[in-house]
Amino acid sequence: MYKLVKPGRVAALLIIFVVIILVYLVFLYKLQIIEGERYYHQSEELIQERKTVTAARGNILDRYGRILVSNKEAYNIKIDITKLFASEDPNSVILDLVDMVRGYGDDYTDDLPITFEPPFEYDPNMTEIQRTMLNAYFRDKGDSLPENPTAVELMAYMRTRYEIDNSYSAEEMRLIAGVRYSINVRYAINTADYVFVQDASMGLISSIMENKLTGIEVSRAYMRHYNTEYAAHLLGYVGLMTQEEYEKYNLLEYANDAYVGKDGIEYAFETELHGKDGEVEETRNVSGTILSTVYLKEPEPGNHIYLTIDSVLQEQTERILANGIAYMRRNRATERAEGIARGDYNPDLKDEITGGAAVVVNVKTGEPLAIASFPTYDVSTIIEKYGELLAEPNAPLFNRALLGAYAPGSAFKPCTAIASLSEGIIDTETKVKCEGVFTKYAAEGYAPECWIWQQGYTHPEENVSTALRDSCNYFFYTCGNELGVDLLGQYAHKLGLGSSTGIELVETLGNMSNRENHSDYTGNEWRIGDTLQAAIGQSDSIFSPIQLAEYCATVANGGTRHSASILKAIRNYDYSDKLYERENIVMDTVESYDFNWAAVQYGMHEVLNSPWTANYPFWVDCRWTCAGKTGTAQKGEGITNDGIFICYGPYRDPEIAICIIVERGGAGANTQFMAREIMDVYINIRSYSDSSEAEMTLLR
Repeated sequence: MYKLVKPGRVAALLIIFVVIILVYLVFLYKLQIIEGERYYHQSEELIQERKTVTAARGNILDRYGRILVSNKEAYNIKIDITKLFASEDPNSVILDLVDMVRGYGDDYTDDLPITFEPPFEYDPNMTEIQRTMLNAYFRDKGDSLPENPTAVELMAYMRTRYEIDNSYSAEEMRLIAGVRYSINVRYAINTADYVFVQDASMGLISSIMENKLTGIEVSRAYMRHYNTEYAAHLLGYVGLMTQEEYEKYNLLEYANDAYVGKDGIEYAFETELHGKDGEVEETRNVSGTILSTVYLKEPEPGNHIYLTIDSVLQEQTERILANGIAYMRRNRATERAEGIARGDYNPDLKDEITGGAAVVVNVKTGEPLAIASFPTYDVSTIIEKYGELLAEPNAPLFNRALLGAYAPGSAFKPCTAIASLSEGIIDTETKVKCEGVFTKYAAEGYAPECWIWQQGYTHPEENVSTALRDSCNYFFYTCGNELGVDLLGQYAHKLGLGSSTGIELVETLGNMSNRENHSDYTGNEWRIGDTLQAAIGQSDSIFSPIQLAEYCATVANGGTRHSASILKAIRNYDYSDKLYERENIVMDTVESYDFNWAAVQYGMHEVLNSPWTANYPFWVDCRWTCAGKTGTAQKGEGITNDGIFICYGPYRDPEIAICIIVERGGAGANTQFMAREIMDVYINIRSYSDSSEAEMTLLR
């Protein structure tokens, strides 16, 4: 009978089964008994690493607590250099990573200032940091590089040094070299560790996590977030430290990868905003998994900075300035076209309006309420577009409001007026007959004219108020001649012209015309004619818009010049403690009788309110009666004059003073419509009645 199960087969199966069991037992014995201790200790090998925990940077707020600059949480991608270069082909890995980053629309860090396509050339707009890095790289490589290598020579060197074989195209070679250079150069210069991608998108991070890419680390970080599109020149920006900055901030225990203020408020109040970094100890196993995190020192966030600026007024002032200059440019284009059609336009005339500034200050305290410069830029993209901005013809990075220096023209005449009254050169009743031409020095070959003489007229007898109203040059030539430039300069400085305003940001001091440095500015020796020109705001006197605004405020309040400090308050990181609160600081005082000040102020009142002046129509329906003065600054032969206008309001109890300057604006009267619009905006803002901004009061 046939058997389904043969004994031989059963025996064979049993033998195979026994052999498998024996092999398993042998391996198990070897794993747990013979080598168990080694594997146990290997599994228990731990890596402890201390890391800096970056403190959150303080916020920047306006006078009412509106946040202008804050922080946002971001994620950075770093490359584990050890694991990268332990791979079989690190160049291929780099290229794959670059392709992945680009695929998600992110940017990666490439510090190599060379074009991405052949023929390779150095980037003409390389930043200061890029140039510093490149020079450090050259020094580090020493004799292996030719002296002052061209971009092509440097790329050829990198292809060899980084073993980028010829299977890679020139474009691919440039991508690989850019990353390897960015890693390599950080060993040649004391700067931050290499961060491959800053503020990576969630799509990119998710892809990296899903693909479990070896040697890629995602870390949390803080980045500056700008809550406004305005005030770029004021707020400034942050960036990685340069070598020089590291030497400075290292004394304050900054980490070598710290971001620091580069300009504006971020720079001026760096130590308040920065905070103090903490330290953490991370324990990892050999696979890189974090097992524990222990804080050795808690980070202390930075303090919050409150500015005197009203962000709503700042925004509207910038808009008015930009729109006003656009309007003036259109008018100028029309005038140019009409001149060409008539055949009397001078093609060599430099009449392009290149920029301008507007400043609004509190008359009673000197506080800047709005500081605008045009053209401006987007501060959130300045790092990426720095080279482009630097190459722009009208210098959008230049803060004209604080650093621009302009001849004041007739806007200076209130200074000459109060100086002459205070020194007894004239009194409020003194009258001078305008002869059209000031002939006292005609024998020496100098006989300056009043502006109205050029139109075939003269002014009638004028007192100081009507002379200000009519801007009579002859009257102020007479005053300046008797007063002298030395006394005139003393009053100008007391009024804030050619002196520091007290603002914490970088500003120009300008120059009040004087004998000592006249040749430095003009190349000529001082002559009596320079005194006469200085008296009407010409010669080599140049002042900034913020100086002119504070000067106007000083005239408005009767001679007390306040500090233009822009810092309103400082609070600690949780807003619980007020660490500093602004107090009014009197920078200087011009002592003069009240009736002298009243005469000067009335003259400025008449500039805007007399039906005899051309400025009257702009102000006839203003809700406040205001006072002001136009200025037309001569730029020289073949260049259109700058337009300058200062004003304050209300006339009886002044609250704000405004200065408007338009480069090549033609005349001060051309610019005053912008001041009128800003005045209207301020009046509207002042009337807000909601609880958060009642009566323009700082939130407590």
